[in-house]
Formats: sequence, structure tokens, C-alpha cells
Amino acid sequence: MSGSPPILHGGRLDLARARFPQAPEPWVDLSTGVSPYPYPLPPLEPEVFTRLPDVAALAALERIAARAYRAGPKAQIVAGAGTQAFIQWLPRIRPAARVAVLGLTYAEHAAAWRATGASVMRARSLDDIVAAEIGVVVNPNNPDGRLEPAARLAETARRMAAKGGLLIVDEAFVDFLAPEASLAPLAGEPGVTVLRSFGKAYGLPGVRLGFALCGEELAARLRATLGPWSVAGPALAIGAAALGDPAWLAERGADLGKDVARLDALLAAAGFEIIGGVTLFRLARQAAADRWFAHLARRGILTRSFGERPDWLRFGLPATPAAWERLERALESGRDGLAASE
Repeated sequence: MSGSPPILHGGRLDLARARFPQAPEPWVDLSTGVSPYPYPLPPLEPEVFTRLPDVAALAALERIAARAYRAGPKAQIVAGAGTQAFIQWLPRIRPAARVAVLGLTYAEHAAAWRATGASVMRARSLDDIVAAEIGVVVNPNNPDGRLEPAARLAETARRMAAKGGLLIVDEAFVDFLAPEASLAPLAGEPGVTVLRSFGKAYGLPGVRLGFALCGEELAARLRATLGPWSVAGPALAIGAAALGDPAWLAERGADLGKDVARLDALLAAAGFEIIGGVTLFRLARQAAADRWFAHLARRGILTRSFGERPDWLRFGLPATPAAWERLERALESGRDGLAASE
């Protein structure tokens, strides 16, 4: 829809630099929900760059992903260039007139369905979703971390499947939760499609890798639509190494748990109210959130603001000791300076 305004995402340092040209470099980007611990890149053979992506390597990656995500026996695993690729294509290969998206969430879902002419409503509960042809749930939710129990999602999918509907569950931030939080074991059952993101948990969003776990018919349509070489050769090698290394992911989960507790303490000391989030980001409320956003940005720290909720800011996790120190100093100066000016 060419007339629609662009959706603003985190990570837009170009816009931040233009708006705050005097901010010190390098910027500390806390505006995304990406892990500050990137998976160590494995040695890459020159052939992954000089040859077309290998069909056997793609099949091997999808098998590894199926094990890593504990996909159900009926699930087909389709790899693509990030979850966003599936968000864009699903409305085109599985069109619907009525779509329900649960809550305030990642805006690309609703935008993709509206672009195909669907009527999209914001659902307040899973019960609201059942009446639609397509239901979309981001679980846990971005930005507030709301988590719908897998059992309730499964029941919603069953009710939708009974009338030919489909529930799409975007699990971009589920990796550091207990396995029981994921609906992947039911992927491929009637009415259930699960999307999984690679780059967020593994700190490598530039690799552009994601997966759809779905039934056989939908998988065939996706593969036909994505065409050959849907995943770059380096991404195939990196994804296979990372997804086949569960110990690394568990260790990073422990590290992130400590980091998010530290962030919560810093935000609370500065007068923010933590109202949600997941291991990779925290959502905080502050009446003067717009002034805090500018205060932090002038110090080269980018957070995520929300036009619909001007009292919200979302904070990702700093990646280095120096970044932590800059955030702490900025929060301290803001607590003293902004409070004094009120």
C-alpha cells in the first residue's frame, strides 16, 4: 500500500543521528530486542560465498531447526530470509478477508494483511480471534511480554481449524523461556503455523534467517513462492552451527537473566515502572517518557518509543561494559536533571 506511512522499527540509527546530530559516537543502540551476545561465527568455507546455496545444506538446516525447536511430527520446516519474509508472504499465499491480531504488537503483521485487502481487527483476547479466518498472536508479545499459555493457543487453533481458519503464532522471543511455552510441538496440526526467528536469540539479525513450522500444503506454497536459494549460503552454515549448539544457548540465557535484572534495577532507580518485557528487552512506563527519550538520545543512547503509548519506552540490553556505564550515567543525570526541571 504505497499510501501507508512507513512503520518505524528499532535500530534506525540513521534517523537518530539526523535528529540528534550532536550525540556522541558510537551510539548505544537499545532500541531493538536483539541479544547482545552474538553467536561466534564458525569457520566458513569460501564455497558458501562463491557457489549458489546448496540444496542439501538447506535440507540439513531445516532438520537441525526441527530438532532445536522441538517441532511436532506433522510439521514441515521452511527456512527463509528472516521471519519478516514469512510475514510478508503468508497473506499472499493464504489470503483471508477477516484477520484478527492480538493486542498492540509488532505492527508488520497487521500491515502485511491490510496490504492484501484484508479487514484487520485488533483482538483483545483469544476468544476474539476465533471468529476470524486468520488469527495472529505474537507470543511472548512484543513489546509487553504478554504470554498466552500454549494450551489456550492450542484450543484456539482447534476452534479455528474446525471452520477452516488458521492461527499463526510468532515466537520470535520464545527461545529463552521454558520449552513448554512454545507451540512448536503442535505445528503442522490443523490450524497451527509457528514462526521462529533466528537472529534475535543468537544476536545475528544481519544473517537474515527465520523459519515457518507449518502443515504440508502451506509449506509447499511457501517453498514455491520463496523459490530456489531462499537462504544465503553463509546463513545456512551459521544457522546449522548455532541451532546445533544448545549448550551455548542455555549459557547465554543465564547471562541474559543477570543482565535483565541489572537493567530492571537501573530503570527502577531512575523512576521508571517496569510493566513488561522478556529476557531481551524491558518495557517501562514514565510520564515524561518523551523527555527521557530525548535526554538519552542526546547522550547517544537510542531507546524505542511508541507513538500510540507516549508514556512507554522499551530498553534492550547493553552489549559492553562501556555501554552499561554510559547508560547508568545517563539514567543518573536524567533522574536528577529531569526531576529538577519539573
